[in-house]
Amino acid sequence: MFAAERRQLILEMVRANGAVSLRELARVVQTSEVTVRRDVRALEAEGLLDRRHGGAVLPGGFTRESGFPQKSHLATAEKTAIADLAAGLVDEGEAIVVGAGTTTQELARRLARVPGLTVVTNSLLVAQALAHANRVEVVMTGGTLRGSNYALVGSGAEQSLQGLRVSRAFLSGSGLTAERGLSTSNMLSASVDRALVQAAAEVVVLADHTKLGTDTMFQTVPTDVITRLVTDDPPPHDDRAATELQALADQGVQITVAGGAQSDPSPAPPPSAAARPPRRDVSLPGPRRQVPGSGSPLRSAPPVVGGEPPGGERARVADLRRR
Repeated sequence: MFAAERRQLILEMVRANGAVSLRELARVVQTSEVTVRRDVRALEAEGLLDRRHGGAVLPGGFTRESGFPQKSHLATAEKTAIADLAAGLVDEGEAIVVGAGTTTQELARRLARVPGLTVVTNSLLVAQALAHANRVEVVMTGGTLRGSNYALVGSGAEQSLQGLRVSRAFLSGSGLTAERGLSTSNMLSASVDRALVQAAAEVVVLADHTKLGTDTMFQTVPTDVITRLVTDDPPPHDDRAATELQALADQGVQITVAGGAQSDPSPAPPPSAAARPPRRDVSLPGPRRQVPGSGSPLRSAPPVVGGEPPGGERARVADLRRR
Protein backbone atom coordinates (compact mmCIF):
# COMPACT_ATOMS: atom_id res chain seq x y z
CA MET A 1 0.00 0.00 0.00
CA PHE A 2 1.35 3.42 -1.01
CA ALA A 3 1.68 6.13 1.63
CA ALA A 4 -1.17 8.17 0.12
CA GLU A 5 -3.51 5.17 0.19
CA ARG A 6 -2.48 4.31 3.72
CA ARG A 7 -3.10 7.84 4.98
CA GLN A 8 -6.46 8.01 3.26
CA LEU A 9 -7.52 4.82 5.02
CA ILE A 10 -6.27 6.16 8.36
CA LEU A 11 -8.24 9.34 7.86
CA GLU A 12 -11.40 7.40 7.00
CA MET A 13 -11.05 5.28 10.14
CA VAL A 14 -10.66 8.33 12.37
CA ARG A 15 -13.65 10.04 10.74
CA ALA A 16 -15.77 6.92 11.19
CA ASN A 17 -14.80 6.21 14.80
CA GLY A 18 -13.86 9.58 16.26
CA ALA A 19 -10.75 8.13 17.92
CA VAL A 20 -8.51 5.21 16.91
CA SER A 21 -5.39 3.82 18.58
CA LEU A 22 -2.10 3.53 16.72
CA ARG A 23 -2.14 -0.17 17.43
CA GLU A 24 -5.49 -0.58 15.72
CA LEU A 25 -4.47 1.60 12.77
CA ALA A 26 -1.32 -0.45 12.28
CA ARG A 27 -3.33 -3.66 12.31
CA VAL A 28 -5.84 -2.44 9.72
CA VAL A 29 -3.32 -0.94 7.28
CA GLN A 30 -0.94 -3.87 7.92
CA THR A 31 2.17 -1.91 8.75
CA SER A 32 4.23 -1.01 11.83
CA GLU A 33 3.19 1.48 14.51
CA VAL A 34 6.29 3.51 13.65
CA THR A 35 5.03 3.98 10.09
CA VAL A 36 1.51 4.75 11.27
CA ARG A 37 2.83 7.33 13.71
CA ARG A 38 4.67 9.03 10.85
CA ASP A 39 1.47 9.04 8.78
CA VAL A 40 -0.52 10.51 11.67
CA ARG A 41 2.03 13.30 12.07
CA ALA A 42 1.71 14.12 8.37
CA LEU A 43 -2.09 14.20 8.55
CA GLU A 44 -1.95 16.37 11.67
CA ALA A 45 0.33 18.83 9.85
CA GLU A 46 -2.40 19.16 7.23
CA GLY A 47 -5.00 19.81 9.93
CA LEU A 48 -6.97 16.66 9.10
CA LEU A 49 -6.70 15.04 12.54
CA ASP A 50 -5.14 15.49 15.98
CA ARG A 51 -2.67 13.19 17.66
CA ARG A 52 -3.53 11.92 21.12
CA HIS A 53 -1.95 9.48 23.58
CA GLY A 54 -1.24 6.43 21.48
CA GLY A 55 -3.75 7.31 18.78
CA ALA A 56 -5.50 9.88 16.60
CA VAL A 57 -8.77 11.79 16.99
CA LEU A 58 -10.90 14.18 15.00
CA PRO A 59 -9.50 17.71 14.97
CA GLY A 60 -10.82 20.30 17.38
CA GLY A 61 -9.75 19.03 20.79
CA PHE A 62 -12.89 17.07 21.69
CA THR A 63 -13.64 13.68 20.23
CA ARG A 64 -17.14 12.81 19.15
CA GLU A 65 -18.83 9.64 20.30
CA SER A 66 -18.44 6.55 18.18
CA GLY A 67 -21.32 4.19 17.55
CA PHE A 68 -21.45 0.80 19.24
CA PRO A 69 -20.40 -1.20 16.13
CA GLN A 70 -17.21 0.85 15.82
CA LYS A 71 -16.37 0.84 19.53
CA SER A 72 -16.92 -2.90 19.87
CA HIS A 73 -13.99 -3.56 17.52
CA LEU A 74 -11.53 -1.15 19.16
CA ALA A 75 -8.94 -2.27 21.73
CA THR A 76 -10.71 -5.60 22.23
CA ALA A 77 -7.75 -7.34 23.87
CA GLU A 78 -7.26 -4.44 26.27
CA LYS A 79 -10.95 -4.40 27.22
CA THR A 80 -10.86 -8.14 27.91
CA ALA A 81 -7.85 -7.78 30.24
CA ILE A 82 -9.47 -4.83 32.03
CA ALA A 83 -12.74 -6.72 32.50
CA ASP A 84 -10.89 -9.74 33.92
CA LEU A 85 -9.26 -7.59 36.60
CA ALA A 86 -12.37 -5.55 37.39
CA ALA A 87 -14.39 -8.72 37.98
CA GLY A 88 -11.89 -9.67 40.69
CA LEU A 89 -12.95 -6.59 42.67
CA VAL A 90 -16.49 -7.92 43.12
CA ASP A 91 -17.40 -10.18 46.05
CA GLU A 92 -20.24 -12.65 46.39
CA GLY A 93 -23.49 -11.09 47.53
CA GLU A 94 -22.55 -7.52 46.62
CA ALA A 95 -24.88 -4.94 45.14
CA ILE A 96 -23.27 -2.83 42.40
CA VAL A 97 -24.17 -0.56 39.53
CA VAL A 98 -22.70 -1.02 36.06
CA GLY A 99 -22.91 1.70 33.43
CA ALA A 100 -23.18 1.41 29.66
CA GLY A 101 -20.23 0.71 27.36
CA THR A 102 -18.36 -2.00 25.54
CA THR A 103 -15.87 -2.47 28.40
CA THR A 104 -18.62 -2.76 31.00
CA GLN A 105 -20.34 -5.28 28.74
CA GLU A 106 -17.19 -7.40 28.91
CA LEU A 107 -17.23 -7.01 32.69
CA ALA A 108 -20.86 -8.17 32.86
CA ARG A 109 -19.99 -11.41 31.06
CA ARG A 110 -17.55 -12.22 33.85
CA LEU A 111 -19.89 -11.14 36.63
CA ALA A 112 -22.30 -13.88 35.56
CA ARG A 113 -20.10 -16.27 37.57
CA VAL A 114 -20.39 -14.32 40.87
CA PRO A 115 -23.18 -15.83 43.00
CA GLY A 116 -25.57 -13.71 45.01
CA LEU A 117 -24.78 -10.58 43.03
CA THR A 118 -27.25 -7.75 42.43
CA VAL A 119 -26.48 -5.57 39.40
CA VAL A 120 -28.28 -2.30 38.73
CA THR A 121 -27.74 -1.05 35.18
CA ASN A 122 -29.10 1.22 32.48
CA SER A 123 -27.44 -0.86 29.75
CA LEU A 124 -29.40 -3.40 27.72
CA LEU A 125 -26.12 -5.07 26.76
CA VAL A 126 -25.08 -5.50 30.39
CA ALA A 127 -28.51 -6.89 31.26
CA GLN A 128 -28.37 -9.27 28.29
CA ALA A 129 -24.97 -10.58 29.38
CA LEU A 130 -26.41 -11.40 32.81
CA ALA A 131 -29.86 -12.55 31.70
CA HIS A 132 -29.18 -16.27 32.14
CA ALA A 133 -26.79 -16.06 35.08
CA ASN A 134 -27.75 -18.22 38.04
CA ARG A 135 -28.13 -16.39 41.35
CA VAL A 136 -27.48 -12.95 39.81
CA GLU A 137 -30.30 -10.44 40.10
CA VAL A 138 -30.49 -7.72 37.45
CA VAL A 139 -32.31 -4.46 38.14
CA MET A 140 -32.94 -2.22 35.13
CA THR A 141 -33.49 1.52 35.33
CA GLY A 142 -36.33 3.15 33.49
CA GLY A 143 -35.79 5.74 30.81
CA THR A 144 -35.65 6.27 27.06
CA LEU A 145 -33.62 3.91 24.89
CA ARG A 146 -30.60 5.50 23.24
CA GLY A 147 -29.96 3.24 20.27
CA SER A 148 -26.33 4.18 19.58
CA ASN A 149 -25.12 2.48 22.77
CA TYR A 150 -28.19 0.47 23.85
CA ALA A 151 -28.56 2.46 27.05
CA LEU A 152 -31.54 3.88 28.92
CA VAL A 153 -31.22 7.62 29.51
CA GLY A 154 -33.31 10.63 30.46
CA SER A 155 -35.27 11.64 33.54
CA GLY A 156 -36.87 8.22 33.90
CA ALA A 157 -33.47 6.57 34.30
CA GLU A 158 -32.24 9.21 36.73
CA GLN A 159 -35.38 9.13 38.89
CA SER A 160 -35.26 5.34 39.20
CA LEU A 161 -31.81 5.66 40.79
CA GLN A 162 -32.90 8.06 43.54
CA GLY A 163 -32.62 6.58 47.01
CA LEU A 164 -30.42 3.72 45.78
CA ARG A 165 -27.24 2.78 47.67
CA VAL A 166 -24.72 0.16 46.51
CA SER A 167 -21.10 -0.67 47.27
CA ARG A 168 -19.48 0.16 43.90
CA ALA A 169 -20.16 1.75 40.54
CA PHE A 170 -18.31 0.48 37.47
CA LEU A 171 -18.25 3.08 34.71
CA SER A 172 -16.58 3.65 31.38
CA GLY A 173 -16.51 6.74 29.17
CA SER A 174 -15.03 8.42 26.12
CA GLY A 175 -12.04 10.06 27.81
CA LEU A 176 -10.13 10.34 31.09
CA THR A 177 -7.77 13.07 32.27
CA ALA A 178 -6.31 13.92 35.65
CA GLU A 179 -7.61 17.47 35.26
CA ARG A 180 -11.30 16.73 34.55
CA GLY A 181 -11.75 13.06 35.35
CA LEU A 182 -14.05 10.85 33.27
CA SER A 183 -16.01 12.43 30.44
CA THR A 184 -18.31 11.47 27.59
CA SER A 185 -19.54 13.04 24.38
CA ASN A 186 -23.28 12.81 25.05
CA MET A 187 -25.15 14.99 27.54
CA LEU A 188 -27.89 12.44 28.33
CA SER A 189 -25.39 9.65 28.96
CA ALA A 190 -23.32 11.92 31.19
CA SER A 191 -26.35 12.82 33.30
CA VAL A 192 -27.27 9.18 33.93
CA ASP A 193 -23.65 8.29 34.75
CA ARG A 194 -23.63 11.05 37.37
CA ALA A 195 -26.78 9.54 38.90
CA LEU A 196 -25.09 6.12 39.00
CA VAL A 197 -22.15 7.67 40.85
CA GLN A 198 -24.49 9.22 43.41
CA ALA A 199 -25.71 5.72 44.30
CA ALA A 200 -22.29 4.19 44.99
CA ALA A 201 -19.87 4.27 47.93
CA GLU A 202 -16.92 3.74 45.57
CA VAL A 203 -16.37 4.51 41.89
CA VAL A 204 -14.30 2.25 39.64
CA VAL A 205 -13.47 3.55 36.15
CA LEU A 206 -12.67 1.09 33.36
CA ALA A 207 -10.62 2.76 30.61
CA ASP A 208 -8.03 1.42 28.18
CA HIS A 209 -4.87 3.44 27.53
CA THR A 210 -6.25 5.06 24.35
CA LYS A 211 -8.70 7.05 26.50
CA LEU A 212 -6.02 8.43 28.82
CA GLY A 213 -5.52 12.11 28.14
CA THR A 214 -8.59 12.33 25.90
CA ASP A 215 -11.04 15.04 26.91
CA THR A 216 -14.66 15.10 25.75
CA MET A 217 -17.51 17.54 26.22
CA PHE A 218 -19.40 16.39 29.32
CA GLN A 219 -17.76 15.56 32.62
CA THR A 220 -19.27 12.53 34.38
CA VAL A 221 -16.94 11.76 37.31
CA PRO A 222 -14.45 14.32 38.69
CA THR A 223 -11.02 12.94 39.45
CA ASP A 224 -11.40 13.35 43.22
CA VAL A 225 -14.46 11.08 43.19
CA ILE A 226 -12.76 8.22 41.31
CA THR A 227 -11.67 5.53 43.77
CA ARG A 228 -9.89 3.24 41.31
CA LEU A 229 -8.89 3.12 37.65
CA VAL A 230 -8.54 -0.26 35.94
CA THR A 231 -6.57 0.09 32.70
CA ASP A 232 -4.06 -1.71 30.49
CA ASP A 233 -0.33 -1.14 30.23
CA PRO A 234 0.40 1.71 27.77
CA PRO A 235 2.88 0.96 24.96
CA PRO A 236 6.51 1.78 25.87
CA HIS A 237 6.60 4.79 23.53
CA ASP A 238 3.42 6.32 25.00
CA ASP A 239 5.04 8.66 27.53
CA ARG A 240 2.01 10.91 27.73
CA ALA A 241 -0.27 8.05 28.85
CA ALA A 242 2.26 7.12 31.54
CA THR A 243 2.37 10.75 32.65
CA GLU A 244 -1.42 10.85 32.84
CA LEU A 245 -1.46 7.69 34.97
CA GLN A 246 1.06 9.23 37.35
CA ALA A 247 -0.99 12.43 37.59
CA LEU A 248 -4.10 10.40 38.45
CA ALA A 249 -2.18 8.45 41.10
CA ASP A 250 -0.84 11.71 42.57
CA GLN A 251 -4.44 12.80 43.10
CA GLY A 252 -5.23 9.68 45.13
CA VAL A 253 -6.68 7.40 42.45
CA GLN A 254 -5.69 3.75 42.88
CA ILE A 255 -4.33 2.46 39.57
CA THR A 256 -4.70 -1.19 38.59
CA VAL A 257 -2.81 -2.07 35.40
CA ALA A 258 -3.36 -5.29 33.45
CA GLY A 259 -0.30 -7.24 32.39
CA GLY A 260 2.10 -6.08 35.11
CA ALA A 261 5.29 -8.07 35.43
CA GLN A 262 5.49 -7.72 39.22
CA SER A 263 3.79 -10.14 41.53
CA ASP A 264 2.75 -10.10 45.17
CA PRO A 265 3.73 -12.89 47.58
CA SER A 266 0.32 -12.78 49.20
CA PRO A 267 -1.60 -16.00 49.93
CA ALA A 268 -3.21 -17.75 46.99
CA PRO A 269 -6.91 -17.00 46.39
CA PRO A 270 -9.48 -19.50 47.63
CA PRO A 271 -10.13 -22.53 45.41
CA SER A 272 -13.52 -21.16 44.36
CA ALA A 273 -11.98 -18.04 42.88
CA ALA A 274 -11.18 -18.08 39.18
CA ALA A 275 -7.60 -17.59 38.05
CA ARG A 276 -6.89 -14.00 37.18
CA PRO A 277 -4.26 -12.38 34.98
CA PRO A 278 -1.36 -10.46 36.56
CA ARG A 279 -1.91 -6.87 37.55
CA ARG A 280 -0.08 -4.01 39.19
CA ASP A 281 -1.56 -1.62 41.70
CA VAL A 282 -0.55 1.73 43.05
CA SER A 283 -2.49 3.01 46.03
CA LEU A 284 -1.69 6.55 47.10
CA PRO A 285 -3.90 7.94 49.86
CA GLY A 286 -5.37 11.34 49.26
CA PRO A 287 -8.40 13.44 50.14
CA ARG A 288 -11.65 12.27 48.60
CA ARG A 289 -14.59 14.54 47.96
CA GLN A 290 -17.97 13.56 49.34
CA VAL A 291 -20.41 12.85 46.53
CA PRO A 292 -23.40 15.21 46.82
CA GLY A 293 -26.38 13.33 48.16
CA SER A 294 -24.38 10.34 49.40
CA GLY A 295 -24.18 9.24 52.98
CA SER A 296 -20.43 8.91 53.29
CA PRO A 297 -17.30 10.31 51.67
CA LEU A 298 -15.28 8.31 49.23
CA ARG A 299 -11.77 7.50 50.41
CA SER A 300 -8.82 5.96 48.71
CA ALA A 301 -7.75 2.78 50.44
CA PRO A 302 -4.34 2.61 52.19
CA PRO A 303 -1.44 1.06 50.31
CA VAL A 304 -1.60 -2.72 50.04
CA VAL A 305 1.53 -4.43 51.36
CA GLY A 306 0.49 -8.07 51.29
CA GLY A 307 -2.41 -10.40 51.82
CA GLU A 308 -5.94 -9.53 50.80
CA PRO A 309 -6.69 -5.86 50.09
CA PRO A 310 -9.28 -4.00 52.16
CA GLY A 311 -12.90 -4.03 51.14
CA GLY A 312 -13.00 -7.79 50.45
CA GLU A 313 -11.15 -7.58 47.14
CA ARG A 314 -9.86 -11.02 46.37
CA ALA A 315 -7.44 -10.35 43.55
CA ARG A 316 -3.74 -10.23 44.36
CA VAL A 317 -2.14 -6.77 44.23
CA ALA A 318 1.34 -5.34 44.14
CA ASP A 319 2.86 -1.90 44.26
CA LEU A 320 3.32 -0.28 40.89
CA ARG A 321 6.65 1.47 40.64
CA ARG A 322 6.04 5.12 39.94
CA ARG A 323 6.92 5.71 36.36
